[in-house]
Amino acid sequence: MLRRPLYPTVLIVGAVVVFLLVCARLYQPLRLPARATGSNPSRRHTQDVYNTTLGFEKIFVVSLPSRTDRHDGMTLSAALSDIEFEFIDGVDGASIPDSALPVTFAHERLSNPGLGAWRGHLNAIQEVVRRNLSSALIMEDDADWDVRLRDQLNNFALSSHALTQPLSRPSQGRYADMTYPNPTPNSPASVPDLDFTRLPDTVIPSTSPYGDEWDVLWLGHCGMHFPFQDGKVIPKARVFQQDETVPQQQHLWTVSDSNDLKDQYGSHTRITHHVQDGICSLAYAITQKSARKLLYEIGLKDANAAFDITLRWFCEGTGQPNRGYHNCLTTQPSLFQIHLPAGPKKYNSDISDHGEGIQEKKTEVIRYSVKMNAEAIMNGREIEDQYPDAG
Repeated sequence: MLRRPLYPTVLIVGAVVVFLLVCARLYQPLRLPARATGSNPSRRHTQDVYNTTLGFEKIFVVSLPSRTDRHDGMTLSAALSDIEFEFIDGVDGASIPDSALPVTFAHERLSNPGLGAWRGHLNAIQEVVRRNLSSALIMEDDADWDVRLRDQLNNFALSSHALTQPLSRPSQGRYADMTYPNPTPNSPASVPDLDFTRLPDTVIPSTSPYGDEWDVLWLGHCGMHFPFQDGKVIPKARVFQQDETVPQQQHLWTVSDSNDLKDQYGSHTRITHHVQDGICSLAYAITQKSARKLLYEIGLKDANAAFDITLRWFCEGTGQPNRGYHNCLTTQPSLFQIHLPAGPKKYNSDISDHGEGIQEKKTEVIRYSVKMNAEAIMNGREIEDQYPDAG
């Protein structure tokens, strides 16, 4: 019997091997920085934080249909981060008639850009109620985040448990924070910080990886204060964590009148606490229960302040009319920050004036920004730390 020569087979196999080696060279896996420090390796009760909607049932992004540049940027960033979301159309405030604005006392009509933002966020909140979603993360279209976002959210979830979940074995109280759910006349003005590396054992959450008792998780903001010592409503406890995803102090940024984090803690410190004086509604999570409350307190009561201010009132139990106190948690620094693209400054916002001139692209505070590193991620190159340690 004649045998066929092996040379063609050998050549084909060799060609396949060479092709695979070339592909491996061209498509190297993304080289990520060190993971967020302090992560719980087991993640037993927070594993849903690592899914494509970050532990929420849905993610919505509020964006004007005309800002196709923002649509492109958010779509790409989410794809590079394995995040699924839906756009909610933003609103031109000029299209909102006075008859659609709740008024119970005399006050001026908000600016059209402010009204448009107010209505756009309420449309997203309305969608949560309409679809009967258990929870949703709502973002604005210029949000940016660290490539290690899921590790950061995992740590935030564990901190949230410590601040709001009942203790597994209560000895001196039901909660680790003696001022939770609200301070009493006998409560101290401040309480000891909770160390992230030694968090108390708490009851396992049954409704969300972030806990069972929260109304709002304010994850993206431009500024926040720690709860005021003389406050009568907001719990005082904080969870502190040494976190390498936080840049050194000289890189911290806020629009608040003072930077509590920078003034009271050292570099690479993250603090999780209850909301006080929040500014900018860049990213926040809500539940079905709190979405209904938000529609009532912000949608059906006077539209007499920007949306982020009414959200602050909702969290603090302040405002005119009063929006009622609700259980809101946040972290400093913010996990989501505003990304400023390269180009004319005047296009940075559809609400406020950012002046004239040309700027380079920038995201404050985020060390390994997805938007700043998009090209490197797509090309398999090593990504860059926007705020490396000095020295």
